[in-house]
Amino acid sequence: MNETTRRTLMRAFLDAPLSGPEIEARSMEIIDREAPAHPFAPDEWQIVRRMIHTAGDFGIMEAVRFSPDAVEAGIGALRGCRTIYTDANMIRSGISLARLRAVCGFYRRESIICHVADEDVARKARRSGLPRSLHAVQKAKPLLDGAIAVIGNAPIALMEISRMISEEGLRPALVVALPVGFVHVAESKEELMSLGVPYIATAGRRGGSPLAVSVVHALCGLAAGVEEGKKRRSI
Repeated sequence: MNETTRRTLMRAFLDAPLSGPEIEARSMEIIDREAPAHPFAPDEWQIVRRMIHTAGDFGIMEAVRFSPDAVEAGIGALRGCRTIYTDANMIRSGISLARLRAVCGFYRRESIICHVADEDVARKARRSGLPRSLHAVQKAKPLLDGAIAVIGNAPIALMEISRMISEEGLRPALVVALPVGFVHVAESKEELMSLGVPYIATAGRRGGSPLAVSVVHALCGLAAGVEEGKKRRSI
């Protein structure tokens, strides 16, 4: 190699290599060291720092909201192998089955439900002129009582879940309320947080599928008794 050739980062990394779990653990150490003072309980912090890790942004701390019973409800639902409903196939694909099975061995890929791309849902949306996310939630209604609802995309999905809670007595075990965008987003979260069901949410416009997945994974770590970023295989 020419002496004037710039040495790449990869060459430097290979001189002192780290495994995937080691990189994750170091990331969590950096987050713990650099995070400002916060009001989160230790279990809540495990979730928030996983969200920080996913977003690469400490600013997300200001937006995260927990109901008092959220973490306990989420852990209980995962240990009970409750159905997980998602509003986006990106979330369904992103949730690690290995992490779920570390909590409850009965979890299967079919335990994670997303109807938004179903043909009957698309057909109803074309006929009604309303978003597929609405019809997808309606199709999932028989599964939602006692389930974990993970909303990381569509505020309309969250609004319909809130309507079912208010008008039909629906009681999900936990709602992860992280729709993202600019229309109905902040309002849909505020409504859900007022209904007395367990929730983990972000105030305002921030959210998204990667953050929603990160919440589920952090809950899996808590339910399995594993501190995020420590003593865990790469799964």
